[in-house]
Amino acid sequence: MSASESAKKFDPARAGEYDQQSRIALAGYDACHELTACMLASVLGENRAASVLVVGAGTGQEMLTIGKLEPSCRFTAVDPSAPMVELGRDRVAAAGLAERTEFVLGMVADLPKDARFDAATLIGVFHHLPGDAAKHEILADIATRLKPGAPLIIAGNRRRYAEHPLLLNAWRQRWRLHGASAEEIDAKIGKILQGADPPASEQVIAEFLRAAGFGAPHLFFSSLFWGAWIAFRDGAPAQ
Repeated sequence: MSASESAKKFDPARAGEYDQQSRIALAGYDACHELTACMLASVLGENRAASVLVVGAGTGQEMLTIGKLEPSCRFTAVDPSAPMVELGRDRVAAAGLAERTEFVLGMVADLPKDARFDAATLIGVFHHLPGDAAKHEILADIATRLKPGAPLIIAGNRRRYAEHPLLLNAWRQRWRLHGASAEEIDAKIGKILQGADPPASEQVIAEFLRAAGFGAPHLFFSSLFWGAWIAFRDGAPAQ
């Protein structure tokens, strides 16, 4: 399964429930996005009109959150799923951010090779990419489109699900806490696991980043299987 094929599971039905389901699947969904905005603001400094590449833009949460904190930032939002792009475009427009956001239906590789962004985000994408080659490819494509020293926020699941039954069961209990039946939990977990290929550890993620030309990642958020890090192009140190 290629990266573009894995995007097909985000059909209109799944795209429509994405925001609600994500907030259950990821305890701290909003906090992760808010801290992403704060991390970027802290390192971009006076560059309030920064250009931000949002990879796997989904329903537009990155633009909504970062745009609220930094009203001059401009966004290029890339996603291979047409239903997700449609929803993201609607939400961004409703928030008054349409003029500051360009949506691209496709992959990072479809962007001009001479594009240079001040920052990038890759949230909730990496663990959906099948195999090492697709993971290396997306990080390399992002790296070549970032300015030297630019930050990347990468967030996603960083443990093999079957290797951590305690965390997996806690995940199931979170769904139960929110009213799901045993049958519904099985279906929801099944969808989450469908085609998922998370890196085995934080160390593995650091190795992927290093191979693409990024420095050591700095963890700033963690929740069960999930982690969020900031890393800098060309190995620039944290500010």
